[in-house]
Parts: sequence; C-alpha cells; structure tokens
Amino acid sequence: MPRPQPTAACGLVYALVLLIICSATPVAAGTSLSDAIAQTQPKIVKIYGAGGFRGMEAYQSGMLISAEGHILTTFSYVLDTEYITITLDDGRKFEQAKLVGADPALEVAVLKIDAENLPHFNLADAVEIDAGARVLALSNLFNVAIGNEPATVQHGVVSVKTRLEARRGVFETPYRGPVYVLDAMTNNPGAAGGALVTRDGRLAGMLGKELRNSLNNTWLNYAVPIAELRTSVDEIRAGKFVAPDLDQLRKKPDHSLELASLGIVLVPDVLERTPPYVDYVEPGSPAARAGIRPDDLILLLDERLIQSCKLLYRELEYVDYEDPIRLTLLRGLELVDTTLQAEVADEEGSP
Repeated sequence: MPRPQPTAACGLVYALVLLIICSATPVAAGTSLSDAIAQTQPKIVKIYGAGGFRGMEAYQSGMLISAEGHILTTFSYVLDTEYITITLDDGRKFEQAKLVGADPALEVAVLKIDAENLPHFNLADAVEIDAGARVLALSNLFNVAIGNEPATVQHGVVSVKTRLEARRGVFETPYRGPVYVLDAMTNNPGAAGGALVTRDGRLAGMLGKELRNSLNNTWLNYAVPIAELRTSVDEIRAGKFVAPDLDQLRKKPDHSLELASLGIVLVPDVLERTPPYVDYVEPGSPAARAGIRPDDLILLLDERLIQSCKLLYRELEYVDYEDPIRLTLLRGLELVDTTLQAEVADEEGSP
C-alpha cells in the first residue's frame, strides 16, 4: 500500500515540531542543532520538473555543491523535461536549469543554474559515519516548502551501514552499493536528493529514492554516502555522462550511423520526449548478436546521456557508419553495457 500523503499544512507542522525538538537537544560544546540546521538550509534546493503520470510527483530535492550553481540530486523521471525549475532557500526561482549530466548506475545527476556566490557543500569535505551516528536529514519532503520556507528537517540515527547488492531482487533499484540505513522516515515523496548531515552540519550522504521491499511491503529509509558519489560527480562536471548540447557545432561524418543498420527499431516517437525504448530487434542483426532485447531502455550512447528518441537519432548523426558504439541499457532494474557495430560492406558490396 502507498504511504499516507499528509497535507502541506500537516507537513509544515511536522517539520516545525522536528525543528523545535532538534534545537532543544544539546550537542558538542560550541555547536547547537539549530546552528547546524541554519547553516545547512541555504544549501538545500527544491526541484520541479516532469511528473503527474500514474500519480508520480513532479518534485524532488537537491543540494548546492558549488558557488556557481551546480546542484547534486537523484537521477529520476522528474528531470526528464526541458523545463527544470530550481527554487532556492531564499525563494529565488531559476527556470530551465541545465542537466549537466547523470550516472544511471549510481542514480546521481548534476544540474546547473546561472548564479554566483551561493552557499554550498564542498564534496571533498564530506565525512563518513558509522552505525549509531545521530544525523539530520533535510529535504523538500511532501513538497512542504514551495518558496522561501525552510526545508523539512528530520532527526534520526544511522541503524547500519550495508550494501544494497545484498538485497538484489528485494529492493527495486539499479544501485548496488553501500548505503546508510536510517531510523527516520526520510525516503518519502520529494525527499530524494536531499542531504544527510551530522548534527554539527557536516555532509555525509544524499537521500535516495523511495524503496519498497517486494517481499514484505516495508520501506527502506536510506542515504548514499557521498564518498560513493564524489568520483562520478567530478566526472560529470568534467564532461563524462553529459547531456548532449544540440546547439553545439560538431562535424558530421560523410556517412552517419543509422539505427536500422544495427537492427534496432525504437517505439513510436509520439511524445515531446519519448523515452528511447527498443520496440523490435531484427533477427541476425548486430543488435541481436549483442543481446539487445525489446523493452530495453537506452540510457547512454558512448557515455552521452540519451533522454529521448529524438536525441538518440540526433546523436547518431555524429557517429561514423563504420565506428562501433557503446550503449548502456536499462533492462528491468539491471544496467547492461554492450558494444555493437554496423555491418560494413566490402569493396564488392558484400557484407
């Protein structure tokens, strides 16, 4: 059964109660929970994008990771739109935030807004914590904060640090790495991409998506350690897993690669951003020999993020017919990497 959805008013009261409780709890000398919360709140952002289908929410959370407006968040359907809106803690809104790139294996994405001198987390300063550590989780839980209202704050304890790969077939997620399991109800709608910090405000992890145990219908509340994400975030900012810029000037080869030559037929391109699902694979084709199947979702082409059928067709225009390509596919909840190449005819015209 789905979790109960509280009203915004109830959620705000819940957040304020938590804030009062946390502020009254003593910590190390010279530091209070209220100070930690106050210094963390300006680094949390609200993200609005795609949603509405099958009751999916069109919002999630993120955290600023540079003074120039880079934002760390979860890679999800919410980002599958040209119109991503970012609302800062002070109420400022930035429309059409840029998706810099994403790593589907870690379910992490980096966005960028045009701003300067923003308060932010330095990922290099993130800390690792152990079971029993008392922590704060900040996020736009249930879309309580829509303007300059503070993000929701939850106070909890790390129950255990474990690996999700030990739960393969139980929790539906492609991520199979370490997580902090939390005793607070952190992973509800809107919380994904929020920050897990220590009680003195040091960044420790990023809140993950909602995960339900398929065996007993219970929910997992967790955060991914920043140490697991840092390298991928650096690579995205350096140009890996990037979303192609359709306006950039690139030279097209004389003979571009076409999906038909690989034996791949995509689903009908009927939406503004139809996801590039494989509809049919020609028997005996390069795609068939590479193991590609109907219903596979193409996520990456040579480490370039592919979010629609149109974008895939456009990217292939810049690939030479004779060059191999590497695809990353989502098959169910499994990520599959494969390399394939079109059959090139010899001088006499025979393949």
